[in-house]
Amino acid sequence: MSARRVAWLLAAGVLVIAFAIWLSSQRHLERATQAGDLVLPGLEHSVNAVTQLSVRKGDGTAATIQRSGEAWSVGERGWPADVSKIRKLLLALGALNVVEEKTRLPANYPSLGVEDVTSPKATGTRVEASAPGRSWALIVGKSSNAKSGYVRVAGSPQSLLAAPLLSVDADPKFWLDHALADIATDRVRQVEEKPGQGPAYSVARDKKDAPHFSVSPLPRGRELVGPGSADGIPAALSALTLDDAHKAAGAADAHASRAVFHTFDGLEVEVTGRKDGTRALIALNARGSAKDAAAEAATLNARLAGWEFDVPEYKYTAIFTPLEELLKKPPEPQKKPSGASKSKLPKTPSPGTAN
Repeated sequence: MSARRVAWLLAAGVLVIAFAIWLSSQRHLERATQAGDLVLPGLEHSVNAVTQLSVRKGDGTAATIQRSGEAWSVGERGWPADVSKIRKLLLALGALNVVEEKTRLPANYPSLGVEDVTSPKATGTRVEASAPGRSWALIVGKSSNAKSGYVRVAGSPQSLLAAPLLSVDADPKFWLDHALADIATDRVRQVEEKPGQGPAYSVARDKKDAPHFSVSPLPRGRELVGPGSADGIPAALSALTLDDAHKAAGAADAHASRAVFHTFDGLEVEVTGRKDGTRALIALNARGSAKDAAAEAATLNARLAGWEFDVPEYKYTAIFTPLEELLKKPPEPQKKPSGASKSKLPKTPSPGTAN
């Protein structure tokens, strides 16, 4: 056999091998994007191994949620994260399956919201889950219907319609554990109100089974709107939640509002509040005069000391209710009728005047 023929045979063999490799890769890609295939294979078995979850948008909004042991926290705040929300997203990502392939053209990505989030104009959200030795990154785009939406695995040209529909929020506030304090109303004996403006007062009851809280001191000549008008104040720390959390900037404002909640079992919780534009901000500090109450106060302070919290406006108002709002409006002074003519008395005749 001539050398030329051998060379041709070798070249043909190389081409056959190359074609086989290409065909195998194409078949692999086709299998990877068939309807029902997992979009992020491997994540479904690694949910419990994930140690970090990051969510980012093109406008710079970003949240980094990290795990240390069994505890999760939001990196941008340093406050504990809501574990139920983290698990819900990870399970949804692990179960995400292909409905059908969509565009591979980058020019068409914006119509689905799956363009890279490197541009401020990008509308999608990049989600990345990391476990030791493995990570998964996905760009979550627009919804198609109530059950599915458009996604693209980061770095892959192929966009997909996938289910279930993912809802991802990049705002760090969303990922916070919103539970703040929960002092049941039936524990509260007294609340001392020291508002930044207006008179100080106290609401109290002698017994747990008292139907309502009394208010003292009442301004002279004034009375409460009703017997239970102050009952909302002691309930203000029940199921108290936060909207956001920040490290306290410094010492409390001397003109801030203060309310001290006293329980029958010896716990005292002092709440300091201030307004910053539309934000209602509070800080909490606890003390205990009995053994169990002191232990509870230490637990509260370990979690809350050094922090300032954005709380819902209605909760802030309940904690720092002005005394005037508990009182009936004073009667308006009676107005004298306008334009009333004064009665004229008949003139007495002068002495010596003839009739």
